[in-house]
Amino acid sequence: MSIPQSGGRPIASRADLVAYIAAGSKPREQWRIGTEHEKFVYSLRDHKPLPYHGACSIKALLEGMQRFGWQPVLEGENIIGLVQNGATVSLEPGGQFELSGATLRSVHETCVEVNTHRNQVREVCAEIGAGCLGIGFAPTWSLSDVPVMPKGRYGIMRRYMPKVGGYGLEMMFRTCTVQSNFDFGSEADMVKKFRVALALQPVATALFANSPFREGKPNGFKSYRSQIWTDVDNQRAGMLPFVFESGFGFERYVDYALDVPMYFIYRDGRYIDVAGKSFRDFLSGKIPELKGIEPHISDWADHLTTIFPEARIKSFLEVRGADGGTWRRICGLPALWAGILYDGTALDAAWDLVKDWTAEERESMRASVPRLAFATPVRNTTVLELARQMLDIAAHGLRARAMLDSSGSSEEGFLQPLSELVSRRQTRAEELLDLYRGEWGGDLSRLFEAYNFL
Repeated sequence: MSIPQSGGRPIASRADLVAYIAAGSKPREQWRIGTEHEKFVYSLRDHKPLPYHGACSIKALLEGMQRFGWQPVLEGENIIGLVQNGATVSLEPGGQFELSGATLRSVHETCVEVNTHRNQVREVCAEIGAGCLGIGFAPTWSLSDVPVMPKGRYGIMRRYMPKVGGYGLEMMFRTCTVQSNFDFGSEADMVKKFRVALALQPVATALFANSPFREGKPNGFKSYRSQIWTDVDNQRAGMLPFVFESGFGFERYVDYALDVPMYFIYRDGRYIDVAGKSFRDFLSGKIPELKGIEPHISDWADHLTTIFPEARIKSFLEVRGADGGTWRRICGLPALWAGILYDGTALDAAWDLVKDWTAEERESMRASVPRLAFATPVRNTTVLELARQMLDIAAHGLRARAMLDSSGSSEEGFLQPLSELVSRRQTRAEELLDLYRGEWGGDLSRLFEAYNFL
């Protein structure tokens, strides 16, 4: 989750909120890719999550990373993140370690960034006795095993989440994801990309399904992380059917966001708990806890980071449906979506694929994919076949982009790990289940040994 914003101009009217999102519109030559990935950090000694304090700890990892030029972000006396050259390292509630990458021109550049981060984390983790695991849900830890990071927003969320859904604490403390961010050229371009991203998000979830275990045994799902999001807080999550309605645009999204309950307002280094109150009421001066506090555009920026649909808009489009995964698959997510969203012919083909799906069909696919993944039925086909078509469209788009690395290779190669899954007709989760039932003999300590990607 994001490091808090501060400052910014006062909000004069709803039009300022619309303008904040609309200002993200950019000419094609300025379109960039941002990739965010989370991983679980654990002790090599006992495979438990790292506490915040101690010799083998999250704090030690953050402090160690500063040797590479990262600057600390503090909350009170605690280091809670790092910043460098447009990139951010931040902590999820249970210490999940997240790189929010800089905005870059190509997937090649993204993968260089990801691998540089890996090497830096590897060096520090080796010194403190830690490892990293890329998977969508913590495979063996109970909630009581997971430490709480010293970030004020998480205390507010931890109190509020159980009031609005059954899985909120599971989401906060035991999930990891990979996400990617993309630009749009205009309001019409945003609408088309947003609709395609939402409709195809369940297919991407199946392609990245990688969370079949909970507390040491199979949980009955291929993507338990995705299942969790069906009951976290449905006022701020889901498939957003209004996005597909006639007339949708920046203003309609702002009206939706105005009524999504807030968690907090950040002022003078502290979080003010306003969980459950709307941003609309904040603008109208109707929240007693915020009497005398003028809304700033930074408050709006913070609020937009606490809305969690399958895809969302800030001043860019963010796709959110993928489980965390092994290192070589991380760059597959930005490649998949860049191929679809950043080439006009590919975007048209993707829209043709989904444009006549009904809201009921989209919701049904979203509800079934966590358990069935590739086997999910869709009309007269399956998600496996849709994944094949999605990859074909993305490959065409990446070839048309013609973003080449120094050896002359296109970005298409980053799709290979996903294409392998489709060719085998088997998700990453099913691979892990086969190992669990076979070679590992039900011993999930083997997962930590085999898939520590440092």
